Amino acid sequence: MKQLRSVFTFASLSGVTIALALGVFIIFSGSALAEIPESKDPIKLTIHDWTGQYITTHIMGRVLERMGYKVEYIQADYIAQFAGLESGDLHIAMEMWETTGKQALEASLKTGKTVDLGETGMVAIEEWWYPSYMKEKCPGLPDWKALNDCAKEFSTAETSPKGRYLGGPVTWAGFDDERVEALGLNYEVVHAGTDAALFAELKSAVERKAPFLGWVYTPHWAPIKFKGEWVEFPRYTDECYNDKSWGLNKKAAYDCGKPRGWIKKVGWKDGEKKWPCAYEAVRKFRVSNQEIGEMIGEVDLEGRPVDRVVEDWLWTKGSWQPWTECSKK
Repeated sequence: MKQLRSVFTFASLSGVTIALALGVFIIFSGSALAEIPESKDPIKLTIHDWTGQYITTHIMGRVLERMGYKVEYIQADYIAQFAGLESGDLHIAMEMWETTGKQALEASLKTGKTVDLGETGMVAIEEWWYPSYMKEKCPGLPDWKALNDCAKEFSTAETSPKGRYLGGPVTWAGFDDERVEALGLNYEVVHAGTDAALFAELKSAVERKAPFLGWVYTPHWAPIKFKGEWVEFPRYTDECYNDKSWGLNKKAAYDCGKPRGWIKKVGWKDGEKKWPCAYEAVRKFRVSNQEIGEMIGEVDLEGRPVDRVVEDWLWTKGSWQPWTECSKK
């Protein structure tokens, strides 16, 4: 996805929206923000390779710009970004998922060079998912133990006799290859090259009622639009990932499902001293799964540009104004 504009275009909006925008602009231009920005240096927000993260990051970026800050969007690897956040070359990452990034986040926080900026309000699930019609061919689902009995039903010409699981891009981590080995699953993990490719294949399969087993997550449009279920693996615990003796396989870790829970923001620790009001705004950022899922659908399914979707949310649906109220001035 190409780099998106950070300039707000009044001409593209309706008369009512222009009036609202001007009103907010007048408020933001007054003495209340006289001390902002604390530094003219740009705040660098990381961009990853899935639509929802583009959206949340650009929502936050637009709000920071309205507060008077200069913002830059920097493409970064989801896990490898921590080196930049710890050095100060990058400043804020808007989405670290407990499902896949918990270990990397905790390790980074222990260095003392990054800071936990709190939860986003979104609740994460990332797990193996199948459309409901596949349950007719594999009635033992959603219990993971049914997967091997139904490997043929989920196989393709390329993977037969093994079933096929379509994983996310390898940069997402998630330990699916390790999970297959640890649980003795007769499946081949095929990694999608991009987020877009993953969900294009899901959409095509559902429309044809073709076999599909793949990485689906929420918040996203897919579990809103399509009826299906996540596979129920043994419940995640920290010991499952860290202690080989835990669980069903006493010789391997990852013999369980993925964790479920928070999606957090994280930042370069020294940035909180440099831009205290900006960091306070980031801490206040809150959106819901439903809001983000619907916006992802507008982009992925309706073809609307991310910047237009974000602007529509800011001026008609979002409750972001309280984020800009800074107590640190």
